[in-house]
Amino acid sequence: MISKELTGDRLLLEQLPDHWQELRESGPVRFDDTQKVWQVLDHDTVGAVLADPATYSSDLSALAPTQSDFETFTRGNFVAMDPPEHRKLRTLVSQAFTPRVVRGLEPRIEAVCARLLDEVADRDRFDLVDALAYPLPIIVIAELLGIPAEEHRLFQEWASVLFSGDQLGDAPDMADLERALEAIAPTVREMNGYMLEHIRTRRSRPGDDLTSRLIAAEVDGVRLADQEMVGFVALLLVAGHITTTALLGNAVVTFDRRPGTDAALRADPAGIPAAVEEVLRWLPPFPELGRRVTHPVVLGGHELPQDALLMAHLGTANRDPARFPAPDVFDVTRSPNPHLTFGHGIHFCIGAPLARLEARIALRMLHKRFRLLAVPSYDDVVFQNPAVIIGVRHLPVEVTRP
Repeated sequence: MISKELTGDRLLLEQLPDHWQELRESGPVRFDDTQKVWQVLDHDTVGAVLADPATYSSDLSALAPTQSDFETFTRGNFVAMDPPEHRKLRTLVSQAFTPRVVRGLEPRIEAVCARLLDEVADRDRFDLVDALAYPLPIIVIAELLGIPAEEHRLFQEWASVLFSGDQLGDAPDMADLERALEAIAPTVREMNGYMLEHIRTRRSRPGDDLTSRLIAAEVDGVRLADQEMVGFVALLLVAGHITTTALLGNAVVTFDRRPGTDAALRADPAGIPAAVEEVLRWLPPFPELGRRVTHPVVLGGHELPQDALLMAHLGTANRDPARFPAPDVFDVTRSPNPHLTFGHGIHFCIGAPLARLEARIALRMLHKRFRLLAVPSYDDVVFQNPAVIIGVRHLPVEVTRP
């Protein structure tokens, strides 16, 4: 008999929606005395904040602890930039993630997915994260960048350190962040060195890959220096896979916790895209986006001072009853589904089309390969620290083949 009981911290993925509902009921804007940050909680206000980079800056460097290894990384991190610098880097990479380009990747994603599932063809139990949810997106993004995909275990180690949150509690303060930065600095240093060597190799021997195209590209007559590209390429490598990894794990857990959901999608595969969107709404991998207030502003009836730290809460915005009927019900047929999980405005996730495609293909192929797929015991599931990312590190599953 497969147990579906969750106890203690294993309730994590089920408890988060209840916590977000409580936050939502406290009003559209509130001040968190524990973390000393402003929280924006409703859909309309979160959307307005994300659409106004002049008032709500993505550059948090003035508020965050400094560390030399991170300074190299952040030089090319366009996620943490405001216009006009943001436009330059975004323009450079946008060509690689157009709908047409992403659609062209479908055969390769299917082939990688098939090969990974072939590797567990003789097993009735395996870790879904190790077998599929992690290697699939990292192989795809590494190939796009011209980075040897066979080194994906190294990239997995980097991501594990960067997103583990082992040094952080549920409500980290600035001292916690400083300790965390010191702990992961050696990993960032190693990653920076690896990326710099890759960029220099591609500069001397260009190939048909995104890194080579970035080296050759110009925006306003200016090309990126190698040091600028380090953080840029590293960001694409790490951020280019971690969301899909979390999304796939969250989908399997959420379907497993709701009997009948998986069977319904097997009976009607056309429902998978809508189901993926509902998983994204239900459990956004990164539920909060930080912004710095650039000048005094009144928001939600509160006066926010200049340089205040503001957190746009996607988890609560995605459950706003003003935008979502029955927002606390998981509904794989929900349409429309205007969730904010991929952000809004100029920082809308550039890799969203790729993440969606990878998730759809992976779920479809899991259904094709296995008649049943279940989580036998949640005692063996290892969750990520939700202060960093919402997802699972390890997800043992049992499968039954046709």
